[in-house]
Amino acid sequence: MFPNHRPRRLRTTPAMRRLVSETAVRPNQLVLPMFVKEGATETVAIASMPGVVQHTRDSMRKAALEAVEAGVGGIMLFGVPTTRDAVGSGGTDPNGVLNAALRDLRAELGDETVLMSDLCLDEFTDHGHCGVLDAKGNVDNDATLAVYAEMAVAQAEAGAHLLGPSGMMDGQVAVVREALDAAGHLDTGILAYSAKYASAFYGPFREAVESQLTGDRMTYQQDPANIREALRETTLDLTEGADLVMVKPALAYLDVIRAVAEIADVPVAAYQVSGEYAMIEAAAANGWLDRRRTILETLTSIHRAGADIVLTYWAVEAAGWLREN
Repeated sequence: MFPNHRPRRLRTTPAMRRLVSETAVRPNQLVLPMFVKEGATETVAIASMPGVVQHTRDSMRKAALEAVEAGVGGIMLFGVPTTRDAVGSGGTDPNGVLNAALRDLRAELGDETVLMSDLCLDEFTDHGHCGVLDAKGNVDNDATLAVYAEMAVAQAEAGAHLLGPSGMMDGQVAVVREALDAAGHLDTGILAYSAKYASAFYGPFREAVESQLTGDRMTYQQDPANIREALRETTLDLTEGADLVMVKPALAYLDVIRAVAEIADVPVAAYQVSGEYAMIEAAAANGWLDRRRTILETLTSIHRAGADIVLTYWAVEAAGWLREN
């Protein structure tokens, strides 16, 4: 009798659906990005990212402890300095906001979580680019690498377990690895932003870090149309010694995540970026989407595509929901 096959039998009850579920996101696979603002005495709301704030050093410690208690796997720190210059010297300053925050959290948390740091100059430069500029105003790849090397050592000495070179400079992973090893930081790992696209989805992040950028980053971040280029970048980063690789953004690049996962012999991360967060929060606030279901569905889709680790601003909240299941 037709139909001979009835797949709906495996969907009949919540228990049955749990039993046959193919993809399960765990709290320890989530990483919480956090912003810490130099000199802040109270948290500062980020208008385009409802629920996300620029932290004071004290509120950052409290929020980090809450993340650890929720079972989140790691924390990615971004610094928001009060002053900037052409070479991003606040990023290499041992007492700069990001390095000071790393020391705070390492002292508070020890090895209870994986402490990650953004290794890039865009938050610290007065022109907003991810590197130093040459006489023509272009990002100078090799001069930037020299700064990244210094920045890497400063972040490792401040206590970061993983460094996230995100500037998409050619050779950045090799230079960072060489600098870390030479300084004796053999156990400090590299989470390489291997496929970071020149995306429109970064808009709210620019507010979060008070970016000074004018123009765009098309000469160093990847063209959204390209996937072979992403695989080439990933292969190069693996060859240079990346301990993990990442695709950024996530939802518009699920095919890239899958392709990277198929060639990578290290864990694969994906960053659910500020624009993805803002879209869902806005739609949920208008009653157009079920907020909780949408958040969990997107996290599942990113994991299903091949990401072992997901950076998401919902990490703590989602971890709580996942632990209920």
